[in-house]
Amino acid sequence: MAAAGVTKLQDLLGLLCVCLALHLATATIQGYISDRDICPSVCRCDEDFIYCNDRGLSSIPSLPPTASVLYLQNNHINNPGLPTSLEHHLAVRVVYLYDNELDEFPLHLPPSVRELHLQDNNIRTIPRSTLARMPLLEKLHLDDNSISTVSIEDQAFADNPRLRLLFLSRNHLSSIPSGLPASLEELRLDDNRISTIPTHAFRGLASLRCLVLDGNLLANQRIADDTFSRLSNLTELSLVRNSLQTPPVNLPSSHLQRLSLQDNAMIHIPRGSLDGMHRLLRLDLSGNNLTTLPRGLFKDLDSLAQLLVRGNPWHCGCNLRWLYDWLKARGNGITVRGLTCQTPDRVRDTPLMDLGSEMEECEVLRTPDRTNRVQTGLDMSTTQTPPQGSLFTLRSNKRGPVLPDMDYTLSSSGVGKSLALNVKPLSHSSVRVTWSVAQPSSSFRLSWLRLGNENNRGSITETLVRGDRREYLLTSLQPRSSYIICMVPLPAESKVGLPTESDEALVCAKAETSDISSLEDDDDDESQQLPNLPLAGIIGGASAIVSLALIFGFFCWYCHRTGHLCSRDHYTRSSSRKKKNCDDYIESGTKKDNTILEIRGPGFQMTPMAACPPTQPKQLREDYIIHTIFPSNGTGLYKGADSVTNSGHGTNRGYREGGIPDIDYCYT
Repeated sequence: MAAAGVTKLQDLLGLLCVCLALHLATATIQGYISDRDICPSVCRCDEDFIYCNDRGLSSIPSLPPTASVLYLQNNHINNPGLPTSLEHHLAVRVVYLYDNELDEFPLHLPPSVRELHLQDNNIRTIPRSTLARMPLLEKLHLDDNSISTVSIEDQAFADNPRLRLLFLSRNHLSSIPSGLPASLEELRLDDNRISTIPTHAFRGLASLRCLVLDGNLLANQRIADDTFSRLSNLTELSLVRNSLQTPPVNLPSSHLQRLSLQDNAMIHIPRGSLDGMHRLLRLDLSGNNLTTLPRGLFKDLDSLAQLLVRGNPWHCGCNLRWLYDWLKARGNGITVRGLTCQTPDRVRDTPLMDLGSEMEECEVLRTPDRTNRVQTGLDMSTTQTPPQGSLFTLRSNKRGPVLPDMDYTLSSSGVGKSLALNVKPLSHSSVRVTWSVAQPSSSFRLSWLRLGNENNRGSITETLVRGDRREYLLTSLQPRSSYIICMVPLPAESKVGLPTESDEALVCAKAETSDISSLEDDDDDESQQLPNLPLAGIIGGASAIVSLALIFGFFCWYCHRTGHLCSRDHYTRSSSRKKKNCDDYIESGTKKDNTILEIRGPGFQMTPMAACPPTQPKQLREDYIIHTIFPSNGTGLYKGADSVTNSGHGTNRGYREGGIPDIDYCYT
């Protein structure tokens, strides 16, 4: 009986030990797991989202292994603050490290990163080896750093085949980075120093859909003709705040939906610049110098929903009758902003669409191709890229101006009843036109015609010039070509505010553009003459300097001879004018006086004593006293007529025994 009880007690104790062991093991495992998943004390965790931003951190704290999104922005983290253990957090997909103190591309990032934000740091280089550690990278933000074109290693993105988005805005780039991955879909290079885009700049970027080049130094002459034509899948192109005079040629048209050209220097948009853009939804031409748009510019813009044209000096005449009709036909299907007239004065600040009655005054002919054309006596088929565009010809009951039947023996100037015209070729592609009038005119019509072979007339281009101008520059002309340039004043305005033609016949002149090779020869001749100019300038400058030196030397000699320069008598005379007496107290060292000589080294001051006629016979003394005015060895020196006595060490008694009074008076 007792043995059975003992056996049961032993079994019970064994079972209790087993349960205790299992409990301890479970607690140990749970504690280990909880220690690994604990959130850093300085951060806030929400499942796999770790919020350590705006904490003033200089290094990244220990992170739980389940973290997938790291918010580390707005801290003071530098490159040494990235621990090597960060490479082992393979669950991390997104890292926010912007606005920190990184001066190099960060190392030790997990290879699982797909999105990396590094903007607002001071990163200078992009090494290929560092990027190669993140083969899954899809989005890289490097805005507002110090990256230059030469600091991007060759083929830096070669090991990132999944990279779709690259932001390099507000850096120090001078050209398009080379070796960009073919997978790239969005590229932002705005606010850099890019001035040239060669043909091969976007080679291989067939997947690119968004390209932003705002705020650079781009001009038409430094953009290759087929630069953008390679981007066949581009849907958005932004060229805001550059120096473009016309839109770049050969823009991609098949898929383009947004085109931004505002804040440039565009004065004309050639006809055909927007051909084929059937999918274009938004066109922004604001902030340029456009006065008109060529007829047929929007013929393919069937899907255009937004037209932004603010900040342009629009001239609302018959030149924009086609645009009025086009917008009226579209109705509510398009939103227009900023199409407000600036000239003529009668319609200033009036929206174009409010000029219904004025536009009806323009006589319109229907051509077989259903294109509206304003009636004119001139052939309105303009050249391919006219400098100012095809402006309007005004309605008139009489036949429009026609070039006179001439044998083309015109000179470079022409004179009419009230107009004198002069033309002068400036280069192989430009001609300067100047004129003077006897009576004021509201505007002038300027026409030019390029002569073909055997005096066959080519196409005529004309433009309307404001009445206050007396000069115009024709550009984009053909070299080695003859041009007939004609002008007629438009002095009056009709009842609707549109100018009418003058009864006066055209005044014409002839100009011939030069050859490109001859222009280069002239430049060489000028460059050979330039070296002679500095020599003449040096000789003239040397002569002038010598003359000035002689004049100044003579002036100094004269002043020295007459004693008006650096004379002591001047001080004496000025003192006497102030009515100073001989017994005036001399405050040596307390007033700025040019007659006081300060000896900086030993700390002495020399003060001249005024010569005063004594009333009683006195012992003759020297006319100066030397005594200390700065802390020194406290000795005083008085030079009398017979001897020099040096006595005392910083006491009044020593001064008296030396014959130096406590206060210097001018004895009378």
